[in-house]
Amino acid sequence: MGGWERLDLAGGRHCWRLVLDVPARDGTVLAADLYAARPDPSPGPVLLERTPYGRRLARPSDGVLGPDDPPAPEVAAQRFVAGGYLVVRQDCRGRGDSGGTFTKYLNEAEDGYDTVEWIAARDWCDGRVATMGVSYSAHAQAALASLGAPHLAAMFLDSGGFASAYEAGTRMGGAFELKQVTWAFHRARSSAKVLADPVLRATLDSEDLRAWFTRMPWRRGATPLRFVPDYEDYLLEQWEHGVFDEYWRQPGIFARGFYDRFPDVPSLHISSWYDPYIRTAAENFRELGRKKHSPAYLVLGPWTHGARSVRHAGDVDFGPEAPLDGNLDDDYVTMRLRWFDAHLTADGESPPPVRYFLMGGGSGRRTADGRLDHGGRWRTAAAWPPETAEDQVFHLCADGSLTRTPAPADPAYLEYDFDPADPVPTLGGQVTSGEPVMSGGAFHQCPDERFFGASEPFLPLESRPDVLVFQTPPLARDVAVAGPVTVRLAVSSTAADTDFTVKLVDVHPPSADYPQGFAMNLTDGILRCRYRDSFAEPAPMVPGEVYDITVEAPDTANLFRAGHRIRLDVSSSNFPRFDVNTNTGAREVGDRRKVVATNRVHVGGRSWLTLPVLPPDIDA
Repeated sequence: MGGWERLDLAGGRHCWRLVLDVPARDGTVLAADLYAARPDPSPGPVLLERTPYGRRLARPSDGVLGPDDPPAPEVAAQRFVAGGYLVVRQDCRGRGDSGGTFTKYLNEAEDGYDTVEWIAARDWCDGRVATMGVSYSAHAQAALASLGAPHLAAMFLDSGGFASAYEAGTRMGGAFELKQVTWAFHRARSSAKVLADPVLRATLDSEDLRAWFTRMPWRRGATPLRFVPDYEDYLLEQWEHGVFDEYWRQPGIFARGFYDRFPDVPSLHISSWYDPYIRTAAENFRELGRKKHSPAYLVLGPWTHGARSVRHAGDVDFGPEAPLDGNLDDDYVTMRLRWFDAHLTADGESPPPVRYFLMGGGSGRRTADGRLDHGGRWRTAAAWPPETAEDQVFHLCADGSLTRTPAPADPAYLEYDFDPADPVPTLGGQVTSGEPVMSGGAFHQCPDERFFGASEPFLPLESRPDVLVFQTPPLARDVAVAGPVTVRLAVSSTAADTDFTVKLVDVHPPSADYPQGFAMNLTDGILRCRYRDSFAEPAPMVPGEVYDITVEAPDTANLFRAGHRIRLDVSSSNFPRFDVNTNTGAREVGDRRKVVATNRVHVGGRSWLTLPVLPPDIDA
């Protein structure tokens, strides 16, 4: 450990930094930086952030701070230390300057616990350690809380903190989220081992990741990570664990099993409509609020993962109210600082329990930046879903209509051939860390050259024979929804296993700017049918037998304007967001065969969509 270093910043500001060597219980040394207003500071509360991305590197998800977009860690830290806090930023095990081997997610519970308790014992800490951070840094917070770190004082979890990684963030409905693949590849390229070896670095730089996505499912030793086995091993271990077993019940990835051990401290949970962690944030908010005396808060915005300082997501603009900056608070640092003040120093007001952005209400025109003006505004609630939301059922009909009136029971069905060699391409959605293969956000559901797997003539997804479309007539009045989206399907297949996907879409009518209209994706879900009854006990399908399945899509909040249509798309793939079912019933990883499945969706009163609808007098 060296001495204190003075950091001179713009505007005559400065702070001091001290390198820390934090011992983990197995003797591994974890590197960290302590930021303070002066050397040898008086005891005070500490704000801890643990990261695999480099403790001294700025990230876009750190937000905007004055002219700094994004701010360097010391720039943000100076604001916190000027407010009376100390800040510790730490490299996770096996990343940056920290020792040990990196295994994604699974070391963060013990390492985080040990770090909190080590900090609390320092003479510059008053015994209170609060945590903050985005994405992986939020996962690391929930992980250490799962072991009940005694000196944890508060948590500010942004876009992460697994309630159940199996159900959101790593897998969904039994399918594997392939953002884990792109993330692993990029982190391997920035690992200490690769950076220290020019040949190995050149090896990874020569890999064409997009090309590798055409060779799925992968097999051990036949991946772009084959030369960095630590990263290939942990990735394929996640992918191979298709069954919800003890692997998925570990404290770093399953807060649901450890809520009772979480310290009773204030917590704030942020996510966004185009982020993979909406369900995690909502569940953590709900369960910690129910089980603890300390308050819990929820913020749900219209952004992609961590992009809370912009007003658009993909090709859609949500208006001037969309950014956090200038709406929820002056900026992201100020928001966190005021929240910690309210809960650690009792200096400030607590926010409403729930703040959520209701998308919709814009002009539908094309903005100067070339995006659809969908609009929206912030609303507050006491609970999530909002206490005024009521479930309404929309029935899927054989003629493609989506209606509130149940159809008479009949044996009608719609069928299509699902070919795993020609999956439906992913067009936006709740995707992060997917570049250069995929990106999240809201897009017209008509592919172009930007989207992996799309090809000419670039016709709308609804024109594909393996996409079933159900939609309402143009709405006579506005319909606002806020909460989870659930689809009940009666299905059958010729295969022993197959997938069913759902996607909720807001269909803007044709206009001068969009003469074909604009079918805007809101949220989507998937279910691998072997897990239709239990994620822990998969069972093959009997070809031809009809099964009632439930496909859940993450929460959303949207105002469907009068004249728009509510649309539900049903298919069997969404690639490259999710791995593609081979339809053979074999293990997901390593299967060398693909077979075409003929899949049926039985309608005639047997399949329906449930939406949480807000009262019609909503202030839109």
